[in-house]
Amino acid sequence: MENLEAVKAVQRMQDYIESHLESKITLSDLARAAGYSQWHCARIFKALMGKTPFEYIRALRLSKAAILLRDEKPKIIDVAFDFVFDSHEGFTRAFSKQFGIPPKKYSCNPEPIELFMPQRILEYYNMLKRGDIKMSENTNAKNTRTVFVQVVQRPKRKILLKRAVSAKDYFEYCNEVGCDMWGILCSVKEAIHEPAGMWLPKGLITPGTSEYAQGVEVPADYSGKVPEGFDIIELEPCKMMVFQGEPFEDEDFMDAIEELRDVIAKYDPKIYGFEWADDEAPRYQLEPQGYRGYIEARPVREINR
Repeated sequence: MENLEAVKAVQRMQDYIESHLESKITLSDLARAAGYSQWHCARIFKALMGKTPFEYIRALRLSKAAILLRDEKPKIIDVAFDFVFDSHEGFTRAFSKQFGIPPKKYSCNPEPIELFMPQRILEYYNMLKRGDIKMSENTNAKNTRTVFVQVVQRPKRKILLKRAVSAKDYFEYCNEVGCDMWGILCSVKEAIHEPAGMWLPKGLITPGTSEYAQGVEVPADYSGKVPEGFDIIELEPCKMMVFQGEPFEDEDFMDAIEELRDVIAKYDPKIYGFEWADDEAPRYQLEPQGYRGYIEARPVREINR
């Protein structure tokens, strides 16, 4: 891993790309944003991101275009020009190469595809530095913080998910499967909610697969394509107790996870007439996003009195 200054420089380039994605971007622009020479910027970007700046920009533009085609059905030519492609034909070739399906066909009948959803490099850097810390190991929250708790009713539904072999948490899952499942899950048009990491109850774990998986909920009548290597399973209606922590700085996401999990471990749902029902449904964790706080949801059932 490069030093922190290089990581911050690449992060500045990522931020510039995100805010100028629908405009022409040159290496000179990225160099000014990063504060280094063009040659040095190109080198550290490729080293840290695994793509040249322009491979990264193209993959990101195509993924943003795919979401637009999936949700809004615009004209292909308009999307091509919006994302700085010179022609309808050039966009169609690039889209087909990236996703294995022409944009027109995809717009008419969206199917799960592997969107390019890059992680902020500064977050990844901090995760690597602290990757030996398990989410459940630190049970002493540093400060008393507010946690919002609510119970929600979940209807009958299905989950489209990708299993691992023996993973028990996010880090082990990434080691076994990779950290790129989010792109496919986010492309599912019929998704009821955002993708989630999940701990499956024993009844939903198939032999030779893991407790921890990643997936997305879809309606009970979902009949769309199941990507290769994925499973789809049915879930009965249930109640979920949702825990949401306070907003946090992005680099502090591990602390936010540990603090909330400490609260959940000590929480007694019987106070409100419930008990844990981990055998009835998966337990979820949503992607840590600082602006909203870290969120986990655990199944519960009412206690008969």
